[in-house]
Amino acid sequence: MNNNSSVIIEIRAGAGGEEAALFAKDLFKMYSKYGASKGWKQEIFDSSISELGGFKQIIFRLKNGQVFSKMKYEGGVHRVQRIPKTEKGNRIHTSTASVAVLPEPRPTQIKLNSSQLKMDFYKASGPGGQYVNKRQTAVRIRHLPTGIVTSCQASRNLEENKKAALAILEAKLFAQAREKVETARAQERKLQIGSSERAEKIRTYNFPQDRITDHRIKKTWHNIEKIMAGNLKPIISKLEKLSA
Repeated sequence: MNNNSSVIIEIRAGAGGEEAALFAKDLFKMYSKYGASKGWKQEIFDSSISELGGFKQIIFRLKNGQVFSKMKYEGGVHRVQRIPKTEKGNRIHTSTASVAVLPEPRPTQIKLNSSQLKMDFYKASGPGGQYVNKRQTAVRIRHLPTGIVTSCQASRNLEENKKAALAILEAKLFAQAREKVETARAQERKLQIGSSERAEKIRTYNFPQDRITDHRIKKTWHNIEKIMAGNLKPIISKLEKLSA
């Protein structure tokens, strides 16, 4: 695996309704600020906004640096414990969001056959479902052999959206192939810090107690606001050290 490769990150709101969507947005902001501190370039490919302005899902790329080497530890289920803004009874709620970190393959690693792709073009829509573009510039691609579907409506240009949707598809196919290899390896040795496809809870963000706990290494950090503002270095450095 090329640790210098760019990555496509997919954040999805999990259990918790609107609060989960707001947490997904917080995770996106955290990664955006961390990426900016590393000098990485960010491109948003697709997003779905909730009624309160959170993200039901957001897909974006980080590139121009050793992105995968740092972000590969972020894949999995993230859990937040805090009092939502909509909570009138001052009760702490628990919500989740999932993060998938997909390294982008080199051009020679994934070959797409156009006969195996079904493309649909439609009008891009904004919050609430209203159409924001009179022309069909949004793209949805289905990979017929696997059933994987990707889409993009971030740009007003059809070709740019098509290129982005294909990039997401290639990354997902590459991740699928990589997961098969990792599963085979895991049968021969104890699996340590997980890959981007692991589904179990990896981290808890407890706001009332001002702490973040990574459950894979049983390590806790405080000053949660600073970490959520992009200061991921202490966490990622510890994960790098223990996985070396």
